[in-house]
Amino acid sequence: MASASVVVGVGEAEEEEEHNNKLILYSFWRSSCSFRVRIALNFKGLKYDYKPVNLLKGEQSHPEFLKLNPVGFVPVLVDGPAVISDSFAIIMYLEDKYPQHPLLPTDIHKRAINFQVVSIVSSSIQPLQNLSLLTYIEGKAGPDEKLSWVQSVIKKGFTALEKLLKEHTGRFATGDEVFMADIFLAPQIHSAFKKFNIDMTEFPTLSRLHETYYEIPAFREALPENQPDAAG
Repeated sequence: MASASVVVGVGEAEEEEEHNNKLILYSFWRSSCSFRVRIALNFKGLKYDYKPVNLLKGEQSHPEFLKLNPVGFVPVLVDGPAVISDSFAIIMYLEDKYPQHPLLPTDIHKRAINFQVVSIVSSSIQPLQNLSLLTYIEGKAGPDEKLSWVQSVIKKGFTALEKLLKEHTGRFATGDEVFMADIFLAPQIHSAFKKFNIDMTEFPTLSRLHETYYEIPAFREALPENQPDAAG
């Protein structure tokens, strides 16, 4: 009996340690930045606890959340004592700490193309279509102007991406393996289809990639509609 209780105790201790070491992701289901990180976590096979932050209810401005990220944006990743915000920083952290299924190629030219894609999506498209900016535009100029604005931003970025990727695509954005470019492209293309009514016939490369991403479990499981806080 004594030995059995010891075994149970060890098992409980291991379970508690595993729980304490589990990654925690603060996310909002519709956030494309959170979507990127979910794909990366899934692709690397990392388990995590999902903590929803409802941006529509202003939970990103609550004092407790601002302790994690004073800017008030999702996603935020907590890994023990480490607290990392900004999707690119989080994905680079995961790449450095968890090298399985690398998200960056060893070829330096191909790496540079990946970083260019990341930059276009994260600097030239996504910040110009985020919730706070679109809410501001709608308040000042109305919903029609909001949609016109976001469509022009996405089309400009997609035009650049089509030209950039023309000579580099294989099955995926920069060859036949999933890399960081794909992690950033998938949510942006998904939102263009689902949220902003972009005519994707102008962007055949991105449209083909969009279909390919749906074949990958790590991408499908990260879809907004598959998250625990998704609106019914």
